Amino acid sequence: MPVFTITGDVDPFLHVSMRQGEKIYCESGAMVMMEAALDLKGKITGGIGAAIMRRFANGESFFQQHIEAVRGDGDCLLSPTLPGALQTLDTGNQQYMLSDGAFVAATSGVELKVRTQSLGNALFAGSGGFFVTETSGVGQVVVSGFGSISQLEVEPGRDIIIDNSHVVAWDSALHHEISVTTGGNSGFLSNLVNSQTSGEGVVLRFSGKGKVLICSRNSASLQAWLMRQSAS
Repeated sequence: MPVFTITGDVDPFLHVSMRQGEKIYCESGAMVMMEAALDLKGKITGGIGAAIMRRFANGESFFQQHIEAVRGDGDCLLSPTLPGALQTLDTGNQQYMLSDGAFVAATSGVELKVRTQSLGNALFAGSGGFFVTETSGVGQVVVSGFGSISQLEVEPGRDIIIDNSHVVAWDSALHHEISVTTGGNSGFLSNLVNSQTSGEGVVLRFSGKGKVLICSRNSASLQAWLMRQSAS
């Protein structure tokens, strides 16, 4: 299996070592360097329908980069779109949900599946969601977070509420609900008002037992700050 190694402390690279015949796939534009023994191709993974769903679910490009060691062993370097940390997750017995833009690369035995959830629940009942991406298969997937990445442990009876923009990935065994408020279930309008007055947007509430990866920075807040600075 290809070997993923995270190199560097600040804005690290993902170093990938492959034996002849091995292959990986990664987000479009992630490849920084590769040796001549490797081939890179842009492909629609899983068909057009799956590519469209992934585009809506986690901000991926329509095409993904597929890198294969064709002419012998070889190495390549990958980099995420936003500056920040990288983390490798093992899939098989444990699968994961990925947040928007978190996906960087995966071994060929891992598949990203997109499923929809109830729009009505998300808006009016304070739970549910729109699209979520889930890993399946056996291998490794690498995710990125804007800033540093930290791991939180969710325990039964001790739910955790996290701003959606800081969530990177979580155990698929965890129960999660999407809401526009950190308070109780008060209906869509009340939740929306509370969201605006508290300064928080969409939040995720996790329950059960498992881990959640979070990042220290909020890309949406940075974008809003840059827009304010350019307008002043």
